[in-house]
Amino acid sequence: MVNYIEIEQSKFLQTYKRFPIVIENAKGSRIYDKFGTEYLDFLSGIAVNVVGHSHSKVISAIEKQISRYMHISNYFYQDIQIEYASKFLEIAGYDRLFYTNSGTEAIEGALKIVRRWGNLRNKRKIISFSGGFHGRTYGSLSLMDKPHYKELMGPFLDNISIINFNDINALNNSIDSETAGVFIEFIQGEGGLQKVSKEFVEMLWELKSKYNFLIVADEIQSGMFRTGKLFAFEHYFVKPDIVTVAKGFGGGLPLGAILVQSNLQHIFEKGMHGTTFGGNPVSCAAGLATLEIIYPDLIPHILEVSRYLWEKLELIKNEFPSYVKEVRGKGLMCGLLLTFDAIILVEKLLEERIITNATSKNVLRIVPPLIINNEDVDLFYNGLKNALSKI
Repeated sequence: MVNYIEIEQSKFLQTYKRFPIVIENAKGSRIYDKFGTEYLDFLSGIAVNVVGHSHSKVISAIEKQISRYMHISNYFYQDIQIEYASKFLEIAGYDRLFYTNSGTEAIEGALKIVRRWGNLRNKRKIISFSGGFHGRTYGSLSLMDKPHYKELMGPFLDNISIINFNDINALNNSIDSETAGVFIEFIQGEGGLQKVSKEFVEMLWELKSKYNFLIVADEIQSGMFRTGKLFAFEHYFVKPDIVTVAKGFGGGLPLGAILVQSNLQHIFEKGMHGTTFGGNPVSCAAGLATLEIIYPDLIPHILEVSRYLWEKLELIKNEFPSYVKEVRGKGLMCGLLLTFDAIILVEKLLEERIITNATSKNVLRIVPPLIINNEDVDLFYNGLKNALSKI
């Protein structure tokens, strides 16, 4: 058999810590390697495959579109782009969108919107928060405080302050009349599945009313109904000016978007921003099919299976109090705060043929497909118990 692992290590820049698995195929919530070994996937492509792998309706939509054309550029009106945008905006309650290829490109575009809006008003300061993750491009990295991602890669964008997440005093002391925008994840994925507090959100909107700045919600990982609602911010009964989406938005294919309210619909003039592949028609077809699978029929299932999963995670916390400190997150974007390096548990779970990953050093991230059932949760729970018992 071809040794793909050895070839990869000789051909690729070694930036990924990959699982020692060579994939053959995947279906639903299961992944199969070249030897036919079955794995339960509770990572779902890092919150991408929201309706599982190889869903028949998504595959059919892709095949239908790819037989028409794969790429034709944004110089043309394309029905599939328009159909997906119309349906998504209607559900989201926003007025306009701009398609991107990825989440980090959505953040870059949002930064340009905030900068342009702010410069027209003599506002140049941008605020973001510790523990945040917004992508790997320079604007996104400028919003983040993770040194390993930034070491010796500067200088980064200026006029950006990164303050402590959920620190109301820091928020009060940092925002003023020169603030143009605030970038926030309502649930931090890479930041260890921490939720923003209700009090912090209330203060942020109070300051917005006082100083007039834009709020950008990064819903790249927490969107697409992962928390039981389309966006995590909906749990706080607020509406940001700008929303960035990606990951599950493309139904498994590369696609992102920037959503804006009507007051920003003319912020870019023609030619000011663009993309070659953003809004790829095949990706839009996959995304639209995914949205139609989820909304509205799958939402009751998401809420029910989330509740069951959280019950099991709380049992784990009670059964292993010296290992598990806290259950974090919301819905099917959750994790366990551990007393040890989470990669140890990830490796033990892999021995149980369960796929998860570690984030923020000591948090086990759990972001399964939204189509998992109670039997999958039971399998995960039993595997988690076995894995923790071996540590």
